[in-house]
Amino acid sequence: MADTLRRFFAFPNPVNEVSARLVAGGVVLMSTATIVFDQRWLTAVIAYGFVARVLTGPTASPLGQFVTRIVTPRLPAKAKLVPGPPKRFAQGIGAAVSVPTAVLALGFGLTDVAYPLLGLLIVAATLESVFAICLGCTIFAWLMRVGAIPESVCVECNNIWLRTRLPDAEPAVEAG
Repeated sequence: MADTLRRFFAFPNPVNEVSARLVAGGVVLMSTATIVFDQRWLTAVIAYGFVARVLTGPTASPLGQFVTRIVTPRLPAKAKLVPGPPKRFAQGIGAAVSVPTAVLALGFGLTDVAYPLLGLLIVAATLESVFAICLGCTIFAWLMRVGAIPESVCVECNNIWLRTRLPDAEPAVEAG
């Protein structure tokens, strides 16, 4: 039982960047639809997705499951494996923005405050999905450089030689 729970709450490392970028694209679409069609209830879906991905990677995230099990395997794109800890940190930032957004929109009806916060997610997720620029990963790297995050959290992040995978290496579990 403990092993099952540990696997359920494990965040994959490495992460397939193709899947991460597709999940970010899904966040852009949902966030944009929320604002354009004034569908406040979607803020709860977006917030749940970020919290689920922080806790379990794609395991408890419907968007993560859809991307890793259905979309990514059908694409001709080759997997690009990147370290998991920065991606988890980025999901945490998404949760830190989307949960208050949902509370403001659903709990208080303050869409004039909530939607600009959602706009920040749209910008960050667009950078990730379109240009492979992960703002959370950039912040994570900066925090490692200044010593706020110990190197032991992500040894692979600091050593580019560890990022090289052998062609016959076993594929990693993907996360969004």
